[in-house]
Amino acid sequence: MKYNFRDNIENMEGYTPGFQPSDPAAIKLNTNENPYAPSPRVFEALGKLSALDMQRYPRVFWDKFREVAARLHGVEPEMIIGGNGADELLTMLVRCCCDSGRPLAYPVLSYSLYPVLATIQDCPKIETPFPADYSLPAKLADTGAALTILCNPNAPTATFISIEDIADLAEEIDGVLAIDEAYVDFSEDNCVRLLKRFNNIIILRSMSKGYSLAGMRFGYGLGAPRIIEAMIKVKDSYNVNVATQAVATAALADQDYFRQNVKKIKIQRDRLTHELRALGFDVPESHTNFLLARTKRLAAREIHEKLTQHNIYIRYFDIEGLQDRLRISVGSAEQNDALLSALQDILK
Repeated sequence: MKYNFRDNIENMEGYTPGFQPSDPAAIKLNTNENPYAPSPRVFEALGKLSALDMQRYPRVFWDKFREVAARLHGVEPEMIIGGNGADELLTMLVRCCCDSGRPLAYPVLSYSLYPVLATIQDCPKIETPFPADYSLPAKLADTGAALTILCNPNAPTATFISIEDIADLAEEIDGVLAIDEAYVDFSEDNCVRLLKRFNNIIILRSMSKGYSLAGMRFGYGLGAPRIIEAMIKVKDSYNVNVATQAVATAALADQDYFRQNVKKIKIQRDRLTHELRALGFDVPESHTNFLLARTKRLAAREIHEKLTQHNIYIRYFDIEGLQDRLRISVGSAEQNDALLSALQDILK
């Protein structure tokens, strides 16, 4: 039998995730996971699940999570949507907003999933280059796009755009503005207060980074009710399983534990930045749980390959603008010790 898929699907490359080593002893600093365990309340929540919880479909609208998140962020529950990771929320938004005549706009360099989603939806992509200092591109307000996505803090550059600059963008554009705050747990500010000023924004959050739930896949959005209602129309029927809803709710409720873990990561981020600079790396200030480092002492690709020989994995992107840089997730003190020791050997 001969058959073909849609042309855009046949011709696209698809999203490339970070390498997943099978060795549990590997030092994995390539996918920005949290090196510390989730809150103990997560495991208590898992232990309380019953056979009936498994037999029945999960809650359609993530009711308990919505209640906890609404109290935490000072919004109404109807302004919150849950997803199978923040990536699913991005997929919902592109489905809602974009088609062949309704473009998606975003700055570059940024999260590499955005162009993939546009290609799947077969909608035009408007890519606006960041200026050298990674401030907000002035032209982003003039694209006329149906959906504009701004990753803040930005991946993979770890840079941060001021909230007032983002407010100015929300005021200037006519379409929906999605603010991808996957890494905001490690920054000093966020856009939640803008929800009181604008009805065209949605803020996307991940629980993979600050809450150590990458393996459970949960993300949530905070936005104007009209945007949430549209996203619900296109979501999968039961898009978040019962176990993930339970652990996400427990983790979000334990803010003391969350803040302690974030503090530890920030301490290690500052230490790793200092030590890498001492080794000759150019490391800009980071507002995330990763660093984007560059050195002229050895090619980035070669450092990446040599680190894998030490069973240490970081991220190398063979794309224009990143070929001389390495993205390094902030690990635990012990993981960072091993990384720095290996880099000293490699750079000798």
